[in-house]
Parts: sequence; C-alpha cells; structure tokens
Amino acid sequence: MANIILVTGGARSGKSSYAQERAEQLAGEKTFIATCPRIDPEMDERIDKHIADRKDRDWHTIEEEINVADIISKNKESDIILLDCLTLWVNNHLYSHQQKALLFTEDQMTSLCEQLIEVSIRHSGTIIFVTNEIGSGIVPENSSARRYRDLVGRCNQYIAQKANEVVLVSCGIPLTLKI
Repeated sequence: MANIILVTGGARSGKSSYAQERAEQLAGEKTFIATCPRIDPEMDERIDKHIADRKDRDWHTIEEEINVADIISKNKESDIILLDCLTLWVNNHLYSHQQKALLFTEDQMTSLCEQLIEVSIRHSGTIIFVTNEIGSGIVPENSSARRYRDLVGRCNQYIAQKANEVVLVSCGIPLTLKI
C-alpha cells in the first residue's frame, strides 16, 4: 500500500522544490510525471530546464497531460512517483472537454480523483502529488475561471482526504497540515 503525500501551496511558493527534495531523500527508483502541456517556446524552455535539472539526480521523467492514473498503474519499477502537478492535470481535462464543447463537472473530477487514488493505493512505494492552493484568492470574474477554481478545489479536497500526509508550502517553508 502506497504512502500518499499531497504538497500544496501558492504559485512559486516552493512546493515543487520541496516535493522533489522530499522524494530525493527516499531510497529507490524515482519517476517524475509532468502534466504541463508544451504550448509555446517559453514553456518548452521551462520544461526542458526542469528535465535537465532532474537528469543528474536519477529521475525518469514521463510527460503525460491526462492519463496519469494509467502511468501510475503501469509503473511497477519506481519506488517513488512524483506527479507535478494536479492543478495542470485538472486544467488539461477542462481544456480537453471544452475543445469538444463538453461540460466538465465536479462529479467527473471526483471520479477521476477516485481512479487516481485507487491506482495510487495499489502502488508499493511513495507517491507525492503537487498542487496549487487556489482557494485563498478572490472569486474569479468569469464562469470558466470559477469552474476551474471549483474543479481544482474539488480535486485538492479529495486527494487531501485520502492522502497519508498533507504539506502546505508558503514562502518556501513547509507546514504540515496532516500526518
């Protein structure tokens, strides 16, 4: 049964660095699942830099925007899986649905989170999920942004409830919320 850790915080709070450092303290094979889509040259450069930074640290990187549960389910060789980040995973599902003129609901989000946790629990090592805490800001002015905020909030709540540990990173300082 996996040890599931959720690391959350605001944008540029240090949560990804904390999650990677935490994972690197553990012994075993490590896989990094990156959910960020390659959308423009600047983003490509960021992604490539992150991959290069991990390359000398014995990470295997998989870029997957949508089917992260499948990746975790099939990944038997890694002792540690770091998924960065759930926030973009939610975004990618929302965008995919919008491109097909389909509504992506909180019930669908919950179902995807259930699937993700189900395969994660069966993993034999540690899984660290990174996500943005987006609920501390103002209510967005448009319905699409409000839907996104609600979907990420639903995802974060579900994963946090099922996680063994939840850490909030603020200003680079980790604060344990759940052990």
